[in-house]
Amino acid sequence: MADEPVSSEQLWDARYSESERVWSGNPNVVLVREVSGLQPGSALDLGCGEGADAIWLARRGWRVTAVDVSRVALDRAARHAAEAGVADRVDWQWHDLGASFPDGVFDLVSACFLHSHGDLPREEILRTAASATAPGGTLLVAGHAGPPPWEHEHHDVHLPTPQEVLESLGLPDGRWEVQRCEEYERPQTAPDGRPVARRDNVLKVRRLAGPAGPRP
Repeated sequence: MADEPVSSEQLWDARYSESERVWSGNPNVVLVREVSGLQPGSALDLGCGEGADAIWLARRGWRVTAVDVSRVALDRAARHAAEAGVADRVDWQWHDLGASFPDGVFDLVSACFLHSHGDLPREEILRTAASATAPGGTLLVAGHAGPPPWEHEHHDVHLPTPQEVLESLGLPDGRWEVQRCEEYERPQTAPDGRPVARRDNVLKVRRLAGPAGPRP
């Protein structure tokens, strides 16, 4: 009898159950760099993990809806938010983004490193994220430009360039301003403790005017 396929929820719950902390607990550098100058409002954090980005935003006055497919991660993130004193500023929601998406429109929609092995309809999710960006709001998409330097195996996760991400969004002409579309380098620590350089990319676009429009 063939093995039952593993769902994204099962995959990520297993990953987060391996240890008490999977990520550093610090917000993504690209989020801090690109959002620090924005006026706080409503924010949507897609793939929030253990909550570092959402907590950072909440501490700076944002009202955050934070989404993940792992209930283990969401429970952990909620505890971290309570410890940080911002539990009342973050709404933690479970979604398998390929099947459901939070209601509403937001002044900031952030999708930082929304990568996953398996069947993740990333382009469709990001188009929905664009439609959930309020007029005058910002969509921020960050991703890896390639595998980490310490890995040399073939991976089944496609890592698009920022220009490919922009083109896949299908944004109407004259309705969005492209503020950043580039690769960048950041320091990272390899599993063996060596300092390495990691190539990532970022797309930052601002919705100029008009209604948010229907979800795709």
